[in-house]
Amino acid sequence: MDFSLDWKDLDWIRAQWKRKLVVKGVVHPDDAARIVDAGADAVGFVFAGGPRAVTPAEARRITRKLPAFVHRVGVFIDAPADHVRLIARAVGLSWAQLHGGESRAYAAGLGLPFVKVFRVADGKVVAAARRFRSSLVHLDTHVPGIAGGTGATFDWGIARRVGRFARVILAGGLTPENVADAVAAAAPFAVDVSSGVESRPGRKDRRRLRRFIEEAHR
Repeated sequence: MDFSLDWKDLDWIRAQWKRKLVVKGVVHPDDAARIVDAGADAVGFVFAGGPRAVTPAEARRITRKLPAFVHRVGVFIDAPADHVRLIARAVGLSWAQLHGGESRAYAAGLGLPFVKVFRVADGKVVAAARRFRSSLVHLDTHVPGIAGGTGATFDWGIARRVGRFARVILAGGLTPENVADAVAAAAPFAVDVSSGVESRPGRKDRRRLRRFIEEAHR
């Protein structure tokens, strides 16, 4: 059975013309409330270490207070499938974001919706994303030794090429200052932000968050 995420089937798609917004690296309940108030569609939790990592219990305390229409994303890097499924059930995740070297067989065997992340170093990622055969892919910047949250951008024209055969969630160094240009160049289905709206690692800045969402919808 194919569990790759098809956004057409998710009940939270409220207006097809509206670009979707995912804010990840949430570690504080107050930040989650700000994110929802600002108009984000999904809130993401990192279960893979780093300054934005949370435990399942911490994530659950936050997700219990989220409105039903806001979806919960779990970020994992090469985690055992049973571990991913356990956290998904405990936290109430809407889907898993796979940020490591997970195979198509691994992803399909999870038994829950997923999005595969491709780290972009050059145009070769286009063929890799096509081979994965998913209707939705996540593109982030490749920085050796760092899986995500790098604050670095990549050639957004590559995202537009991937967008010819899949819906693209665009990430990688997005900020209020550059997201409008990124959207114009890449035409993504959704944008994903973490460090670009922070005052410090793990803490979201209300004004930067609101400005980011405004610019993304220009």
